[in-house]
Amino acid sequence: MAAFLASVVEVVEAFTIVLAVGTTRGWRPAILGTLAALAVLALIVLILGPVLNRVPIHLLQVFVGVLLLLFGLGWLRKAVLRHAGVLPMHDEDAAYAAETAALGKSGINDPLQWIAGIAAFKAVLLEGLEVAFIVIAVGAGRGLLLEASIGALVACLLVLAVGLFVHRPLSKIPENTLKFGVGVMLSAFGVFWTGEGLGAEWPAGDLTLLPLAGVFLLAGLVGARLARSAYERAAV
Repeated sequence: MAAFLASVVEVVEAFTIVLAVGTTRGWRPAILGTLAALAVLALIVLILGPVLNRVPIHLLQVFVGVLLLLFGLGWLRKAVLRHAGVLPMHDEDAAYAAETAALGKSGINDPLQWIAGIAAFKAVLLEGLEVAFIVIAVGAGRGLLLEASIGALVACLLVLAVGLFVHRPLSKIPENTLKFGVGVMLSAFGVFWTGEGLGAEWPAGDLTLLPLAGVFLLAGLVGARLARSAYERAAV
């Protein structure tokens, strides 16, 4: 579920840019850029897979746990500031309009539209790398890479199917709320894996993830309320 929700957020952002490329510069550069990025991602996964199997599990848990905690806290921080009104809410329609305007200004006559293809390549590669990291971080600690990979794959197929059907930016998906929830989940996983890697024995086993997530959720909600109050006082 953690891999699924996080992947939905990343794939929606990548899909918005690919859609902008396809509608403004043609679907050929959009598809070529997307396929090239997927090929690079597949190569990276093929290289990292055997390497991960040779790393001692406790070292892998500490390394992945710390990175996952930092990653989750980064998402949670931005989500808290958005909910507090300090940062503007992420808007896929606005992102689509900005990307479309930028692509429309490039007067490239190349039939392959390389600039548009590079834009699609960069979007899919960057968001795909985040998906790959989340899958590895969530699944590597307990040998659940297959389950995490399935969650990410289902998210990709779901977003693609919905996007192809509506043929427009997926602005109706509550992306900022998803980021808040994913930030909570990834932060909880980060603390859990780091503790296990350092030799800690959680009293409730895997169920410890629930109170850890509850702590981060409560901290996020309280932080959002405090940030909103401080922001409103400063604006007066």
